[in-house]
Amino acid sequence: PGMWSPDGSGSGSGLRPMTDIRIVLVGAKGSGKSSTFNTILGRADMPPFSRTSRCRVGDGVVFGRHVTVVDTPGWWRNYFCHETPVLDRRELVLALSRCPPGPHVFLLVVRVDRSFGETNRRAAQEHVELLGEGVWARALVVFSFGDWLGAATAERYLETEGTALRWLVDRCSNRYHVINNRTRGDGFQVRELIGKIEETVAGGNGNWHYEVERRVTETLERRKRRGGEAEGGEEEEEGGAEEEGSDSDG
Repeated sequence: PGMWSPDGSGSGSGLRPMTDIRIVLVGAKGSGKSSTFNTILGRADMPPFSRTSRCRVGDGVVFGRHVTVVDTPGWWRNYFCHETPVLDRRELVLALSRCPPGPHVFLLVVRVDRSFGETNRRAAQEHVELLGEGVWARALVVFSFGDWLGAATAERYLETEGTALRWLVDRCSNRYHVINNRTRGDGFQVRELIGKIEETVAGGNGNWHYEVERRVTETLERRKRRGGEAEGGEEEEEGGAEEEGSDSDG
């Protein structure tokens, strides 16, 4: 339910630096999206235990590129798409309009310090595909809290974690990046991420961005009108059912 459209802000052919990069962060609640948002833009972390309930947009100049980042509400790790409140689903889809004319790349954030099983994989797939299956062509997995890996490599981590996570990385054409959200250092990890994003965009026919089809947002609007009150009640119940008290990041 989405399509790629040409725009003039990309790199064209080859790997010349992009002057403008628009990023949408997606992931489960507590996955590290907000920390990744701050790491990319060089900002201080938000207060502990804050949650992203609505899209948050930030921009800045990062290694000579004008970068816009949209942080989206997360889904509960073990909740499939139909279990997520329609307001959250709608906000996720509307993220595409928060960085007009549309994002160049989607970063799917996954914590390395938690197991990632089949339920988590299916939840991620269903929520990502709310935006359309075409998203996978421009998706890159970001492993957050990379300090937890210690001396282990990302490759070793993927080998030991299991088939569910491997499926996710394969669906993103083996594009992934590790970010240490606690120790940002000299910015090398962000510079490397920008390079991988530029490679991803160049591999997807250069200067294209993603636009969701109008019928997707119209469907969610109808569901909101039809069941808004019921969903609101569900959302309150879910708010008190956090899986892990150590979550501190949306």
